[in-house]
Amino acid sequence: MVERCGWCGSDPIYQDYHDTEWGVPEYDSRALWEKLILDGFQAGLSWITILKKRDAFREAFDGFDPARVALYTEADVERLLGNPGIVRHRGKIEATIGNAQAYLRIEEREGFDTFLWNYVGGKPIVNRFATMAEVPAETPLSKHISKDLKKEGFKFCGPTIVYAFMQAVGMVDDHVQGCWRAK
Repeated sequence: MVERCGWCGSDPIYQDYHDTEWGVPEYDSRALWEKLILDGFQAGLSWITILKKRDAFREAFDGFDPARVALYTEADVERLLGNPGIVRHRGKIEATIGNAQAYLRIEEREGFDTFLWNYVGGKPIVNRFATMAEVPAETPLSKHISKDLKKEGFKFCGPTIVYAFMQAVGMVDDHVQGCWRAK
């Protein structure tokens, strides 16, 4: 039997996500933006809900192309609010449009990937907690990044969302001791 971090349980979708994506360093700016947006949509919901809807999100948001999303109008917001395949939350949808605009400014200035990875010196912070109970929900660094993202114009990027994002994109490797991915 394969040992995994306890959060993924026995759900095959969760296990596949854990085994192939979670904690794997992501350096592509657009992919980083997509994951940050999806983590924002997850606020108040379970991650499995977002994973199951991820393809619908990608279709609804034009493949998470920030240049296209940045130009969305109220008509697009209404279209998205009518899409049962995604999380239909006006605040999160409108934040995604503003976040696309903020992303484009950062991408133009220095690269979104560089902006984010500079916080960890370009390589993952590796933690090896004994249990999931020891894994923090946020850290001083996630608070700092959250604050900086908000200064840039991002919304739905609080410290807990940012820490989950950091774990998801491999800026932080929180696979616990005993997990096959920690070896």
